[in-house]
Formats: sequence, C-alpha cells, structure tokens
Amino acid sequence: MTVNEIVGEIKNKTFRPVYLLHGQEPYYIDMVTDFICKNVLSEEEKAFNQSIFYGRDTDVVTLINTARSFPMMSSHQLIVIKEAQQMKDIDKLSIYAENPLKSTILVINYKYNSYDKRKKLYKAVQKSNGVLLESPRLYENKIPEWITSWLKSRNCSIDLSASMLLVEYLGADLGKIANELEKLIIAMPENDKKITSVIIERNIGISKDYNNFELQKALGQKNVLKANRIINHFAKNPKANPFTLTITSLYFYFSKLFTLHFLEDKSRKNIASQLRINPFFVTEYEQAAKKYNPRKTAQIISWLREYDMRSKGFGNVSVSEGDLLKELVYKILH
Repeated sequence: MTVNEIVGEIKNKTFRPVYLLHGQEPYYIDMVTDFICKNVLSEEEKAFNQSIFYGRDTDVVTLINTARSFPMMSSHQLIVIKEAQQMKDIDKLSIYAENPLKSTILVINYKYNSYDKRKKLYKAVQKSNGVLLESPRLYENKIPEWITSWLKSRNCSIDLSASMLLVEYLGADLGKIANELEKLIIAMPENDKKITSVIIERNIGISKDYNNFELQKALGQKNVLKANRIINHFAKNPKANPFTLTITSLYFYFSKLFTLHFLEDKSRKNIASQLRINPFFVTEYEQAAKKYNPRKTAQIISWLREYDMRSKGFGNVSVSEGDLLKELVYKILH
C-alpha cells in the first residue's frame, strides 16, 4: 500500500490487524506510525489501550501476550514497536501475525533496511490482510522533485536552485529537509509562499553564493575568480564548510563527469538517468565535459583521493585544510 492509501483508510476508521512499515528511508515509516498513534484512539482510550515498545528492550513473548489481550472500554488496542530492527527473533512474531486479534492493531516500525520478503513474518502479514509499506531511499537527484511535491501539498513553491541548495546542505535525509521546510514556511509572509535561495540564507544560514554546489559550478565553468572567492570563504569559515564534505562533493561531481565521457547514448534523458542528476543540470555537465577531457578528469579524481588522505595527516604535517583546498583547486583549474 502507499502512504496516502494507508492514511485514507485510517481517516475512514478502517484499521488493519498488522502494519509492517519497513525500508531504508525512515521518514515515511515514522510519519505513518505517528499518524496511526494520533488518529486511532482518543486521548481517553490511549491511557489503557496504547502500548509503545522498543525493539532493543522487549521480546517476542511479551509482545504476543500483549497483542492477544483485549482492549478496555474501547473497540481497539494499539501496540507500536519502534526501532523494531533492533529486536531479537522478530520473525517469530509471525506466530501472532498468522492469526491476529481483530481488536488489536499492531504497528511494526522497522527502519534503515527492508524486511526480507522471504521470511515468515512478511508472508504472515501478507496473508492476514495486514499492511506492507516499503519506504525505499530516494536518490539525491530525486530529492528536489520531492521537495517541490512536499511544498505543493502545503500550497508553497520553491526555486530549483533553492532546492538544490537544501540538498547540498542537508543531503538526502527527508526528515531533516522536512523540518527545515517547516521552519521556512513559518518564517515566510502569508502573501508570498515561494522559497528562494535568499530566504534560505536568511533563515537557515546556508550561503547562496558560498557552498559546494556553487564551487562545483565554478570549477565546471573554469571560472577562476568565482572558484577562488568560494574557497577563500571556506578557508575563513572551516566549521561551516568542512573540508571532508567539500572533497566528497567534488569527488562525486568529477566521477559523474568521468562517466559522461564514456556514455554511448549522450541524449539528455540518458545522461540525467545515468548520472542521477536533474535534467535541468545536464547542460552544465556537458559544458564541463568540454573543459575537462577524460585524462584530466581521471587526474582530478586521483588528486581528490590524495588530498583527502593529506587532510587526515598522511604525508602532511603542517599545511592547513584551507591551504590544501587552495592548492587542489589551483591544480584543477590550471
């Protein structure tokens, strides 16, 4: 089932006996779990009929005994197992899931990995008319689209450059991104609900001009002045711009550029798909590929590995990370 289908059923007071929520992306798993906790029982019913367990601190026998008990002064009891991936012998819950009690709603919150579909618990939930929700990790190139969709559902919008800035700063953690977007929505005026890079800089503290995304762009264009302005800013603000993150960002950028050189199908659609980038940025990569031939690109990737090691003390005693970055960027550009 999809998240919307589950939410729709719960709003209509249609409950399933077991919900197995699993996958690498915890955002939707936690969202559905919280929605169930808020909407199945009233506040009065929760006192006697809602039980929260944590995988590390509970066992299968306790859970099955609790699930087989009847609710008090309510049509249902709700049992939630949070961090279920830490529970020993969790697959033995199949003993209960094969024949669940209609008055019990069991929610299994299993995060950071998909539950093995070959195991007994998965098959038991499937057979007993339970809910199986798998929440896969989104690739980074899909996050801007997700941000746009998330904001649209709240009657807001965002510039593509602003969404890329958020991804650069927050990575692919949907929970973190959603939290920051909530803050931005609150800070925005009622008559203007469009998020821009300026609004992000003002409210989150991410610089719209001095960040790894802009450094990649400057290097791709061989814009010496802009690239040096950015790395000088990084050198003066090392805590806000960690060297390791910059190296990692550049490594992924030039690795994609290297891949581009050897694609047989260089259509925009295939480039976006193979490099896992937004189609909007295909032109930038194509232009950068003209400035960096395969040999130079391979050399840059080698330098990035070398300077990563030097930043960790290998072959380097006294040179600061700021100076290492300046030296590296000089080599890349010249």
